[in-house]
Amino acid sequence: MIERLHRFYLKEQFQPGLAGLFINPFFLARRALWQAMRDFSPQVRGVVLDVGCGIRPYRGLYAIERYVGLEIDSPEARARGLADQYYDGGRFPFDDASFDAVLCNQVLEHVFAPEPFLAEIARVMKPHARLVLTVPFVWDEHEQPLDYARYSSFGLQALLERGGLAILEHRKLNDGAAAIFQLAVAYLQKVLHTRSRALNLLLCATLMSPLSLLGLVLGAVLPRNPDLYLDHAVLARKR
Repeated sequence: MIERLHRFYLKEQFQPGLAGLFINPFFLARRALWQAMRDFSPQVRGVVLDVGCGIRPYRGLYAIERYVGLEIDSPEARARGLADQYYDGGRFPFDDASFDAVLCNQVLEHVFAPEPFLAEIARVMKPHARLVLTVPFVWDEHEQPLDYARYSSFGLQALLERGGLAILEHRKLNDGAAAIFQLAVAYLQKVLHTRSRALNLLLCATLMSPLSLLGLVLGAVLPRNPDLYLDHAVLARKR
C-alpha cells in the first residue's frame, strides 16, 4: 500500500492530474511540461537517449525500440540506480550517430559549459534524429549550487545553432497569468517548507492549491504575454 501511494505521489509530481492540484506545489509548471512532452512524443522513436534522466518521469510516454538513461556520475545518481550509463561531464560514452532521438529535460540550466554539452548531444544524434529539450526561463535558483543559467528565446536559439542544432518548434510554456501564480506558489513552497512531508502536503492542499487553481483559470482566460513565461519546450534537429 505504501509503495502504491509513493508511485501515485511521484506520478502526480510530473504528470499532475486533479490530485496534483492539491499535492504538487509546481502543478502549473509540471502540467505544461508534461503536455509539451506528450505533444512532442510522436517525434521520439527508435533508440532514445535521455540526458540527465533523473527518475525518468517521461519514459512512459514513448513507444520506442530502446531507452538509454544517462547521468553525470555522482553518489546521488548511483544511489538512484535508474541510469543505464554514467559519464564524467565531458564526452558521452557513445559512438557518433548512435541515437534516433534525445531527451534533455530541465538539465541545461545545470550545465556550466553548455556549448560543448550541446555539441555532444548533436554528435550522438543520427542525421534524421530529433532533440526534445526543456529548460527554465523564469524560475528561482534550485539544486544549489549547481544552477548556472537562464536563457531567453534568442539566447537559446543561438546556443543550439552553435551546438549544431536547428529549432523546428519552440513553445513558451505558461506565457500568461499562470506564470505569476506559479511563482507565488513556488515562493510559498520554499519559505514555508518543513521537514514534515505531512505538513508540507497540508500546506500545499490548503494554502497553495487555491493559487494554483486561480492561475489555471486566469491563465486560460486572460491575454498571454509571450515575453514572460516559465519554461522553454523545444523540438530540434541536427543541422
